[in-house]
Amino acid sequence: MRARQVLVVATALFALAGCGTSSAEASNQGPAQPGAQQVVDAIAAKWPVPNPKDETSACKAKDGANALGCVKLIVTDTVSVYEFSDETGAKNFANQMKVTGGDWRPAGRFVLSWTAANTQKTDKPERDDMVNIASVTN
Repeated sequence: MRARQVLVVATALFALAGCGTSSAEASNQGPAQPGAQQVVDAIAAKWPVPNPKDETSACKAKDGANALGCVKLIVTDTVSVYEFSDETGAKNFANQMKVTGGDWRPAGRFVLSWTAANTQKTDKPERDDMVNIASVTN
């Protein structure tokens, strides 16, 4: 009976050893990249960004529509922050969306956008500063 218990414990330990990432592997990965929420938080330290909502579901294609291609979307009453997997995707998205009106600006892997109504709530110098904050947060 004792040998069976040892075997069960050894099997469990072996299985656990294969799970996750070793500390050596974790240290090679470096710190996690900041995301859209961290950009919103950084902007909020200086400018008002009321009523933040996670609208990431809008990033995915629905009912035959094209996907936005973003991996995260945080919408506030003054600015929306779209997160992309790379800078190229962000730049392409911002360029495509400029034709829809409002103000769309890439900032590294992020795109900050202001609807026509939001551009009246947020002056151009404030928007410029928000883009700078997002660029530094990258």
